Amino acid sequence: MDKTGIIVVSLCGVLLVWWFVEQKKIADRQAQYLAAHPVAAAPVADSNPPPAATVPGNPPAPVAVFDTNAPEQTLVLTNGRPHHDWARYTFTSRGGGLKLIELLDYPETVSARWKAAVTNSAAVAALNARATVPALALLGEGDNTSLLGDGNFTLTPTATGVRAEKNLPGGLRLVKNFQLSSNFLINASFRIENPSARPVNVPAQEWVVGTATPMDVDDNGQVEGALWFDGTKAVDQPLAWFAGGGGCSRGAPRSEFRAGNGNVVWAAAHNQFFAMVAMPPTNAPAQQVVARPVVLPRFQNVGVVTNVVAPQGIQTALVYPALTLSANSGFDRQIVFFAGPKEFRTLSDVGEELNNHADQVMNFGSGYIAFWGIGTFFAKLLLSGMNAVHDWFGVGYGWAIVLITFLIKGLFWPLTAASTRSMKRMQALQPELAALKEKYKDDVQKLTAKQWELYKQHKVNPMSGCLPMVIQMPVFLGFFTMIRSAIELRGAHFLWVADLSKPDTLFMIPGLTFVPFISTPEGLPFNLLPLLMGGSMLWQSHLTPPSPGMDPAQQKMMRWLPAMFIVFLYNYSSGLALYWTVNNLLTVAQTKLTKAKTPAAPAGPVTNPALTPAAKKKK
Repeated sequence: MDKTGIIVVSLCGVLLVWWFVEQKKIADRQAQYLAAHPVAAAPVADSNPPPAATVPGNPPAPVAVFDTNAPEQTLVLTNGRPHHDWARYTFTSRGGGLKLIELLDYPETVSARWKAAVTNSAAVAALNARATVPALALLGEGDNTSLLGDGNFTLTPTATGVRAEKNLPGGLRLVKNFQLSSNFLINASFRIENPSARPVNVPAQEWVVGTATPMDVDDNGQVEGALWFDGTKAVDQPLAWFAGGGGCSRGAPRSEFRAGNGNVVWAAAHNQFFAMVAMPPTNAPAQQVVARPVVLPRFQNVGVVTNVVAPQGIQTALVYPALTLSANSGFDRQIVFFAGPKEFRTLSDVGEELNNHADQVMNFGSGYIAFWGIGTFFAKLLLSGMNAVHDWFGVGYGWAIVLITFLIKGLFWPLTAASTRSMKRMQALQPELAALKEKYKDDVQKLTAKQWELYKQHKVNPMSGCLPMVIQMPVFLGFFTMIRSAIELRGAHFLWVADLSKPDTLFMIPGLTFVPFISTPEGLPFNLLPLLMGGSMLWQSHLTPPSPGMDPAQQKMMRWLPAMFIVFLYNYSSGLALYWTVNNLLTVAQTKLTKAKTPAAPAGPVTNPALTPAAKKKK
């Protein structure tokens, strides 16, 4: 690899490690901030809850207070295909919305091999779990009592769903109808009526989309976010943003996110693999979207350290402006509500409601994480390819990743082989290049011209060493973003790996909680795949020894590069480590084959032997 290639690889490695360190710092700050500033607490009756933190210039955050003296009424409905239910919906009278959405095809957590105890393995993934406000509840900004009262609604089952009704203070009446549909959808309609003989002011309303919550105790919540779409692009505000993170800079912690100007096509509260999405009619977008961090109850009876900071969530809502209802009038709102997996094929079926932007809900990433759109393109392509291999050949997703890696390596094989041959010729030219440097050491312009003459004479391209890496970088970033978002890998087994979406921890080394970046409160995890990945990277680097005359500092940097990647990917998805390990082993095999078939001598006319160092010594 030439000097340019070394610089590119080194910068990529430094960038990845820097990103990891910054994310960890932001996560720590988020945990400390929310522990000291809980902006949501469990609702209690007849209490005076502390006001939620607000952003200057914005209305105060509404606080939902339900009268717990009245018994809670719940209605449970299921939905899905014949003989197979997809989801179970629990409607609650407290808030008149969805208390819980259980996805029956997805387990709550995937047991790690090293854990002595885990949550109930029969439990299923639940959305809005442990949140204090139900999804599709109505809150009023500044004056919540006029739209919530004591918070208790009357629930009535209907032929296709549930109706929630309540007479509100001030004479208003609120009626909600929830109709279950296909593809994890609910058609929700809301009507606020003024049956009195006088006009009534209705404050600005927040229609709660739901609360993004971590799925289990191993979920640190850093992939949670509030996502909204303005008709052109989706913007995600992750949990780290509320801790002051954002791009390459950090600022003061934030207690609220608010955006939009009559252009909120849809908004979502999501975690890594699941989402709740509220979609108003395309001709009636919401005015704004608002999101706030909340503190959640701790996970119970999971056999892990319990003295850590309580988990956090993000409550997201659609905001509509205040209005005045004339006597004996009312107004209606409709929302199509999706609560289900971030599975690309499922979201594509929702198509029209999502404005045909299923990839935006997948949240493949933006900026350098998705290579400014190129990585997103490859993420969708690779996800479709992985699913196709899984479906066509009937193999598990681990083997699908292996086969996809073989396919990608095959596509890049000619380019990589040409690069390896060019590098070998470059090594053979090193004595003549050294002679030129000695002869023209005082004339840089002449030296450059003579070097390029030599390259042209022997048909060698000095940039060919880093070209394959630069071209394959978007594919790697596509894999990076795809594996981070692909719910298909959640719970997918491969050899000793229990879950391809998580690290392949075989056991914990207790007491080693001080190792930077990779230790956990339980100790140091022993993850085998990242170690195999690092070993294969080291093997690959030994097959391409540094060029003669390379700066010793650059040689040391290249020697430590595999260790940098191990640190960065050690606790990342094992699916990515599997891809990179297989790719490295294929590169090693290709390098050996190409070198064996490539002559060591330069392919071109022999240059003047008088320029070589050996000839100079004879003189």
